[in-house]
Formats: sequence, C-alpha cells, structure tokens
Amino acid sequence: MLKYNLLNCLPLAEELPDSDDTPVDNELQDLIPGLLKAIVALLWAERWDWYFGIDMAIYYDPDQPAIVPDGFLSVGVERVIDEDLRLSYVLWEEKVVPFLVLEVVSHKQRGEYSSKKKIYREMGVLYYVIYNPLRRRKAKLEVHKLVDGIYELVPGNPVWLPEINLG
Repeated sequence: MLKYNLLNCLPLAEELPDSDDTPVDNELQDLIPGLLKAIVALLWAERWDWYFGIDMAIYYDPDQPAIVPDGFLSVGVERVIDEDLRLSYVLWEEKVVPFLVLEVVSHKQRGEYSSKKKIYREMGVLYYVIYNPLRRRKAKLEVHKLVDGIYELVPGNPVWLPEINLG
C-alpha cells in the first residue's frame, strides 16, 4: 500500500511570498506592533518558546492567499534570532496557531471588523485585538476572545490575558 503524507506536498515557507506588498497607511501600523514586540521581548527575554511577527504573511490554508496582520504573537514555537529568520509564518510548518493577532485600523478599513475577524476565528486565534485610533463614540481598543467558536468582547481596560500572564 502506498503511504501518502500530505505535508510533503505543501509548499515550504521559502517557496511562498513573504508579504502582500501592501504599504501601511500610517505610522501607527508600524509603531504599535513594534512597541508590543519590544515589551514582550523585554518581559520574556529568557523564554525561547514564542514569536512575534510584524506585517508578516500567515499562511493558514494552501488554497487561500496569506493573511497579513499588523502583528501577531505565537506561543509554543521556537524563537529564532539567527540567520534562519522566518520569511513568513506557515501554519502547516509551525503547527501552532497564533495566540493573539493585532490589527491597527487606518483610514481605509480592510475587513478588520468582518472578513479578517472571520478568518482569525476559523484559524482558531484565541485573542483578536483591534486598535482603531479614529473611533470617537466607541472604544479605540477592542480585545476579543474566542469562546466556543465566537469572538466575545473582553471587558476592561487594561485587559489581562491570564493564559500568558500578560496584559
């Protein structure tokens, strides 16, 4: 009988585009994820089981284009800091869904409240964070937690993430 391993047929990170080549609309889309990455790197300097990607393609389905959040945190993956840096984040290679995804809304909304939220829900991302500096009547920061397949708004400011002891 022929043994067939589907993983051997999927493209490797090196074979996939590493960006969607969409420029950021404003400086906050770089500054906020960069600040979060620096804070996590400071707090978890001794840990080697996490990765924070900024503006990096996440390949979640070989039949779909990548999704590129402003930032994401994965826990339970190797932290790489040498010449073998990640070109993109490929779920079938990493085998770990991002724990948290961050989207910073700009003047042009790009599905942060609809299509992207749906994709992250289907991927199983536990926390989906949306920062919208342009909001006037609603909260600028929304943290959603995936509960029974549905994103529920987490109350409070600041918000504590007990699973990783960060907030």
